[in-house]
Amino acid sequence: MPTRPEASAAPAGPAPGIAYAGIGDEAGSTLGDQLAALGRLGWRYLELRTVGGRAVADLGEDAFGRLAATVAAHGVGVCCLDSRIGNWARPVTGGFGADRHELEVLAARCVPLGTRAIRIMTYPSGGLGEREWRRRALARVRELCSIAESHGVVLLAENCAGWAADDAERMLDMLATVDSPALGLLFDTGNGIAHGYDAPALLRAIAEHVAHVHVKDALPGSGGGEPVYTVPGQGRAGVAECLRILLERGYRGAWSIEPHLSLRPHLGTAGGPGDADGFVAAGEALQRVAAELAPARPRPVPDPGRAEGL
Repeated sequence: MPTRPEASAAPAGPAPGIAYAGIGDEAGSTLGDQLAALGRLGWRYLELRTVGGRAVADLGEDAFGRLAATVAAHGVGVCCLDSRIGNWARPVTGGFGADRHELEVLAARCVPLGTRAIRIMTYPSGGLGEREWRRRALARVRELCSIAESHGVVLLAENCAGWAADDAERMLDMLATVDSPALGLLFDTGNGIAHGYDAPALLRAIAEHVAHVHVKDALPGSGGGEPVYTVPGQGRAGVAECLRILLERGYRGAWSIEPHLSLRPHLGTAGGPGDADGFVAAGEALQRVAAELAPARPRPVPDPGRAEGL
């Protein structure tokens, strides 16, 4: 892994209408560790995936109540909940009940956390051919959106695992076919390196539909293996270009770091200790990249569910 740069002063926010955030478990397993790392950066927005090694949807009611109270007591906003719906471990050929249940739980938990955004993915094929894969994946997304609409939340499909993961035409097809106000896109700057496509090129075709952003950077792995993740600006993911495209297209929302310097859920490392120093280094690096694009004072992050088109 490339050497992390020394900490240096950086502006508090990247551009008007944009706020910094981070996926907390990348910094530490416990909520205290996650909030502490966020505090070291001076940031006020947290993205929740796991706490104490458990997904937010799997927390008992008492544990979740304590989580929500603690987040509120720290004056921290939650910008998104990261679900396992449709991810690499849940192919479209598998059962659907777990996804429906997780969505129901998370939709209810959005209310005390003050967010409306839930990250989903769009289902690996499970060995199906293209036509049947598309049919089943979009049918599931449509049903999930119906549930989301009934709860007043929005689902943000990430460019990661699934039918609409790495192809702009499929993403636009999904949005048009499902045709729901509860569906938008989540764009991760680093997933192009992991999945073999040019991230800025894909983003140009879908930027108007992006309601939330994950920021990571990486170098291609040796021999086509697992990418080598690094702080924003030190890899080949085109992070600066992606952020520039988003600003030019009028994106308003959060840039949420997901460094992957130690925690990589797709490799089974979820629930690990995280890396607070790496998380902070990634945040500081993002601030430096952003300062070169559009140095400006920050404004409060808007609700991703109220982004244009949602």
